[in-house]
Amino acid sequence: MRAGGDVNGLSPAKQLAGFLARFNPPIAALARAARAKLRRRLPRAVEMVYDNYNALVIGYSPTARPSEAIVSIVIYPRVVNICFLQGRHLADPHGILHGDGNQVRSLRLDEGAAVLDTPPVRALLAAAVAFADAPFAGPGRLVIRSIAAKQRPRR
Repeated sequence: MRAGGDVNGLSPAKQLAGFLARFNPPIAALARAARAKLRRRLPRAVEMVYDNYNALVIGYSPTARPSEAIVSIVIYPRVVNICFLQGRHLADPHGILHGDGNQVRSLRLDEGAAVLDTPPVRALLAAAVAFADAPFAGPGRLVIRSIAAKQRPRR
């Protein structure tokens, strides 16, 4: 299902709150904290939410085009990851990113959302913004992009 605005009378913010409420409280709190930090760092980003089969994903893009997203929060029942969607192209002198795929590198938030405020992660975020195809110039907004009809348990 695709949605851009209110669904069943709920705003995108209320929908996202409902999606997060299905996770165990510590995972939901970590995801909310990570989102708040990324929102502060990327105030002009379009937040695109995908309530997928395996995970809840919140992507950050300079436009409403998913292909232009630079980073995402991926929330699983037991872990929260930050994925740098062009991570292979980013300098990572501290070796904090994991993965060996063609593009994406990730950072697991085992130590909490405070890791997003560390100089190495701040540098990676700045590099990801610089690598973006479009500038982050529009008004920031939240968009529910899809909700999977069938999902794995969130707890």
